[in-house]
Amino acid sequence: MTSHVSNPSASRQTEQSNPAKVNRPNIVAVGTIVWLSSELMFFAALFAMYFTTRAVQGPEIWLESTGLLNIPFAAANTTVLVLSSVTCQFGVFAAERFQAKRSGTLFQIQKWGMREWFALTFLMGAFFVGGQIYEYATLVSESLTLSSNAYGSVFYITTGFHGMHVTGGLIAFLIVMLRVFRAKKFGHSQATTAIVVSYYWHFVDIVWIALFSAIYLIK
Repeated sequence: MTSHVSNPSASRQTEQSNPAKVNRPNIVAVGTIVWLSSELMFFAALFAMYFTTRAVQGPEIWLESTGLLNIPFAAANTTVLVLSSVTCQFGVFAAERFQAKRSGTLFQIQKWGMREWFALTFLMGAFFVGGQIYEYATLVSESLTLSSNAYGSVFYITTGFHGMHVTGGLIAFLIVMLRVFRAKKFGHSQATTAIVVSYYWHFVDIVWIALFSAIYLIK
């Protein structure tokens, strides 16, 4: 009869070589980061277009057109969008502790869950989009349109594409909140979805800070 002697060292090596024991990064999060990298290249092309057009057209057109911009209003609108990243992150913290909804009253902010924080983020993002539409209407009334001059073209293209991305983020928030509402239990799947959406929202906010600096501050 052959005796089998257990080898602790060999057992540990077997466990380490077992793929099931290896912690791998979440495939959804990795895919989102790769996709956002491609989006970063897209916005880099928009920045290149903006500064190239400015260099070709000369500073006169820029100086005349940027005088129509309402910088205090745009700064206030930007502040709302930036703060929405803060509320979004609080929603992520709630998702990480698997708290889907508030555990106290609506006025007990410290007890809010993911749904309340994401709902507030949605409202702030919608406020930003509404402010951008109001700004467009004001500029059009002052004869700065998409086809009025080179500045109008690059202004509406760059800010317009960003506005479309913000709108896409708002739709994503609605989908997340709907999924959480319909789920019987808040688990890893719902938390992962919330975290992935937060990646996108933070990305959109950072891009807007760069756009705001280039369009409104650098004249």
